[in-house]
Amino acid sequence: MRTIRVESSAATILLTEAPEPKVRDRQTGEVAKDAVSGETLMTIGVVYIEDGESSLIKVTVPESGVTEGLALGSAISLPGLVARPWETVFNGQQRHGIAFRAAAVTPAAFPASAEAA
Repeated sequence: MRTIRVESSAATILLTEAPEPKVRDRQTGEVAKDAVSGETLMTIGVVYIEDGESSLIKVTVPESGVTEGLALGSAISLPGLVARPWETVFNGQQRHGIAFRAAAVTPAAFPASAEAA
């Protein structure tokens, strides 16, 4: 599947869920690892606000890319943010969606749109 770069410089991104290890297999509790580096992957919840519209999304970030001291509700930046469409068949039903991944999660100025003006 194709990876699509997400241009987020005009967006305001707020942290809504603290980083936690991404679970690969819910039955066994196995934690997801990066296929290349073997590093533990983390997930965060964010609200992505741009052009007066908002979306709640989950973003995967490598553990080393998580900056210490991030506060819930604070403005963040997601350098290297990409979106990847996915689809699978689970229990005979086809499912699909978009997976988001970033190189890091860091504090940002608030709001991003005021800074760009």
